[in-house]
Amino acid sequence: MTEETERWQRGRAVLDEVYGAGFSDRYPPYEEVPPFSRATVETVFAEGWGRPGLAMRDRRLLVLGATSMSGRPELVRVQMLGALRSGDFTEPELREAVLQLAFYCGWPNGTALTQGLDAALDDYAKETAAGLEAAPDM
Repeated sequence: MTEETERWQRGRAVLDEVYGAGFSDRYPPYEEVPPFSRATVETVFAEGWGRPGLAMRDRRLLVLGATSMSGRPELVRVQMLGALRSGDFTEPELREAVLQLAFYCGWPNGTALTQGLDAALDDYAKETAAGLEAAPDM
């Protein structure tokens, strides 16, 4: 295995840890992955999320804070669904995080956070009821 494919495999393992078992299966085989997607897995996940020094929960909280500024509920949904699947955060903790973040990122972004959390909670409830671990299409 080359260093490049080793980073790919490490990144895929971290993706599954961050977003739930099987999440990395959404990517095509290594040889077919577009450059941006490959860089995401090998850099953001293998080299970023996979670093020592911070617990996964701490990294997730930082990413939630950064994502909160985007005003994009679909991005928040992915992060919060990962937080629920991993057990890093409970629904009440995420609702409290939304309120705290809204004070700092602005009330309109707080609305987007609430929309993202509500969608993640709905996804998670469906997964739990069906006994699934894989995410719905996002």
